[in-house]
Amino acid sequence: EDNKKDYVKLVCQMKMTGAIRQQLNAFMEGFYDIIPKRLISIFNEQELELLISGLPTIDIDDLKANTEYHKYQATSLQVQWFWRALRSFDQKDRAQFLQFVTGTSKVPLQGFAYLEGMNGYQKFQIHRDDRSTDRLPVAHTCFNQLDLPAYETYDKLKRMLLLAINECSEGFGLA
Repeated sequence: EDNKKDYVKLVCQMKMTGAIRQQLNAFMEGFYDIIPKRLISIFNEQELELLISGLPTIDIDDLKANTEYHKYQATSLQVQWFWRALRSFDQKDRAQFLQFVTGTSKVPLQGFAYLEGMNGYQKFQIHRDDRSTDRLPVAHTCFNQLDLPAYETYDKLKRMLLLAINECSEGFGLA
């Protein structure tokens, strides 16, 4: 029991990298021949994805048409504010939002109806978070889910959403 976490970590590491170490090394050697490591090492994985793929064009109407609501309705004030805020974002902030809620800044080729989740295609979801309006929105990338507190004003919703997507987009955490 004491080392179960370490064991799982090591097994995952071996399966995901150790078993294909030779191929990964060959890939990295070729990659660094094209782009020297000293030039690329200044970027984190999200910045590198955007650098390689470019800023996506995010169709807000398509995302909205492929959204499910939980403890909210499409007509809820906070949901209307949310879509208004998202429409006001520039392409960079929209890409960061998409990365925040899905784990990638890439738009599915066939549109948001084909957004991938943990169990295949999974629509974007907005869940009402009734805990506190002093909390930031929380994303669950495996489920394409945003937990959105019932903020009192549009300005607070927009400010908290921008803060979340710009400052809380790295790693995994438990809310």
